[in-house]
Amino acid sequence: MRRRKRPWLPRRKAPLRKSLLARLMATSVLVAVCSIGATAWLAVQTTTRAIQQERGQVLADDASVYNELVEYAAVHRDWDAVGPIVRDLAERTGRRIVLTSKSHRPIADSAASAAPSPLTVSAVIDPLHTDAGLLPGSGAPADDSGIDPRATGPYLLPSGERSLLRQLADKRVDCLRNQRVNAQRIDSPSGRPIVKFDPSRLETPDPCFFPLDEPTATEREPLARLNTMVSSCLAARKPDLPVPAHQAVQVGPDFSWVSKLPPDEYADVLEDCTTEGRRTQLRTYVAPAALLYLSTPGGADTPQFDLSAENTNRIIGVTGLVLVLTVGVTAVIASRLVRPLRALTDAARNQSGPHRRVPVITRDEIGYLTEAFNEMSERRERLEEQRKVMVSDVAHELRTPLTNIRSWLEAAQDGVATPNPALVSSLLEEALLLQHIIDDLQDLAAADADKLRIHPEVVRLSDVLHHVAAAHRAAADTAEIRLTVSGEDGIHLTADPVRLRQAIGNLVSNAVRHTARGGSIGLESRVVGDEVVIEVADTGSGIDPDDLPRLFERFWRAEKSRSRHAGGSGLGLSIVLQLAHAHGGTVTVASTPGVGSVFALRLPRVGSDPRD
Repeated sequence: MRRRKRPWLPRRKAPLRKSLLARLMATSVLVAVCSIGATAWLAVQTTTRAIQQERGQVLADDASVYNELVEYAAVHRDWDAVGPIVRDLAERTGRRIVLTSKSHRPIADSAASAAPSPLTVSAVIDPLHTDAGLLPGSGAPADDSGIDPRATGPYLLPSGERSLLRQLADKRVDCLRNQRVNAQRIDSPSGRPIVKFDPSRLETPDPCFFPLDEPTATEREPLARLNTMVSSCLAARKPDLPVPAHQAVQVGPDFSWVSKLPPDEYADVLEDCTTEGRRTQLRTYVAPAALLYLSTPGGADTPQFDLSAENTNRIIGVTGLVLVLTVGVTAVIASRLVRPLRALTDAARNQSGPHRRVPVITRDEIGYLTEAFNEMSERRERLEEQRKVMVSDVAHELRTPLTNIRSWLEAAQDGVATPNPALVSSLLEEALLLQHIIDDLQDLAAADADKLRIHPEVVRLSDVLHHVAAAHRAAADTAEIRLTVSGEDGIHLTADPVRLRQAIGNLVSNAVRHTARGGSIGLESRVVGDEVVIEVADTGSGIDPDDLPRLFERFWRAEKSRSRHAGGSGLGLSIVLQLAHAHGGTVTVASTPGVGSVFALRLPRVGSDPRD
């Protein structure tokens, strides 16, 4: 009968979308994209915030520089003494400050060395044409004239007039507060006081009126000149309209022009003429206009954050390079990870062929998996070899008694042998041997299938040992071997008495077969901790150290001749090992060739019922 070969497993490849390599690469790309995106977003947010803070600080410093230089120009007729102020501002702001005339003649430079001046003009310092966006707080003009209020010129009041006006202002403040109106006095740059309050909370007529808006002696003469300049301007702007006979100019808190006459015909040019006249009047009292240059100490302009096309392409290039490197590195790493897995898959598919050891190329989890697979494959190969040997041994062990029985029966049938009691006894002996082998095979099969049942109960160990000794006494006496029982008395343990006698009996039977005439076999029991130790010691031929690892294998005999009369069936020690494990114990052997062997069966004093 031909042996049916095991079919080969088809070589299947995982779809690309489900392969480990594709999933690793997709995961790495996804992680890289998310990391790049998160890093870019964080970098942009952080950089933008830092740049905004830096630019805000730079703008605040620039406004401070502009304000102080405008203040200097408003109260000085020239720039001769501005050098110390420029150096002090540069030290406080960390900027390089350069002042030049409109014709680019140097006025002041905070840099000690002769470094080149910045190329870009930051602002024009002119108190008569100020930039409201660069004048912080109270430095900004209150009207649209662009004239800095600190440029007072001929309208600067002397101390006497200031004192008089302040007294009137304080009286008005006290009066308003008595009327439960919150009011305060503010001194303007010219020295004229201003009373600030909420007019809506004041009764009509005003009970706290004081002549604070009347021009003083110092103000009358420049106001008259301003009046003349405004009249000339109106005549030039409106030649078709008659020029008013006279006009009055009020000097208010912000030095604005208010006409006493109905100015409807002149409304569109009145403010311009007033501003032009004031600038003409103040020109000789302020410093000439100057150009302001601001830069870093090295001379460079303030850095700007510019996401230009070049920078965008650079970012895209770096991002692409990171992705390419990520994919490349992932492909290399994934290939190294997948290669041993593919080798394991090929080796696992080749089940019918010889064992092929998969090389271990890594010392990680995959390497450990490869080692475990190699060990499993080698163990499977050993088990397969043992299975083949076992089948051969079973056939050999069963063939001998069956052949003897068949031969004697055929001889009796042919009349060659007479079926006398001796022949019947011989056939019965062969049948009992055959039954013994089958029973042993059934016990081992039940143990392999985890169906070897035991029925534990409390057992007195000395009774079991004496029972086993009595059962083998005849065989020992026939072989002229002394069989003794010793050990502690009163030892009890939980075990199956039938299976326990079977295990000890197999050990004693094995000792009787391998002990020469005149030898001895001793059964001894003792308690060691939570275990009961049962020793079967003989003075037999002993066991070679090279044979000890295979001693409990099925159908293995020390005699290579395989004589069942000298070596038994070869299953006894295997059954002892299975019965010891079924009771939760172990069996060991120590042997010296030519001296003897000692088999030790170790069982727990309180066993567990395997049926639970």
